[in-house]
Amino acid sequence: MNVITDNLDAYVAGFVVTLQLTLLAAAASMALGLVLAALRVSPIRVLRAVSATYVEVVRNTPLTLVFFFIVFVAPQLGNLPPIDFGTTALLALSLYTAAFVAEAVRSGINSVGVGQAEAARAVGLTFGQTLREVVLPQAVRTVIPPLINVFIALTKNTSVAAGFGVVELMGTGRRLGVVNAADGEWVLIGVAIFYLLITIPLGLVAGAVERKVAFSR
Repeated sequence: MNVITDNLDAYVAGFVVTLQLTLLAAAASMALGLVLAALRVSPIRVLRAVSATYVEVVRNTPLTLVFFFIVFVAPQLGNLPPIDFGTTALLALSLYTAAFVAEAVRSGINSVGVGQAEAARAVGLTFGQTLREVVLPQAVRTVIPPLINVFIALTKNTSVAAGFGVVELMGTGRRLGVVNAADGEWVLIGVAIFYLLITIPLGLVAGAVERKVAFSR
């Protein structure tokens, strides 16, 4: 137990990096995921195919491979300058999570009655206006709970960044585990506690929203 309190500063530093990665990747993946979801329900077949291909390929690819591709393959393809580990982790997490955000949003859009969109088009609204002003506002309540689950998974997925030079919670745990080999189990318990500081509140919010949506229905 002392290993946690004695290294509290290191845990807090790792927690801050994990929290930053989670928040920034959540914002970026949310923006990209909304675009992908809009393309998935677009009346243009080519756009639907492009979005569907991206979502299916990324969702069925291990996150570690996404990291490997961005770290080792992408710079070679585009002859790009090297980027720091933090930016690499943020990019990989955002691109990966966006596919899951897109599916969550698409499911919410599909939950809205088709008559709503037809009525919007009947009064002259474009596809973009219909989606923005009619469909998405009604889909929000059903989209929020699965989105929160996606972001909980994102929080845990930040641990993959530890294998690529980012000293977040898991990276901190690995370093402390080397120094405190005899207290390895307590090192991991400390890591788990700080992850729970993010995931438990998110889970409570998701549960509250689900109950509110069920009551509204």
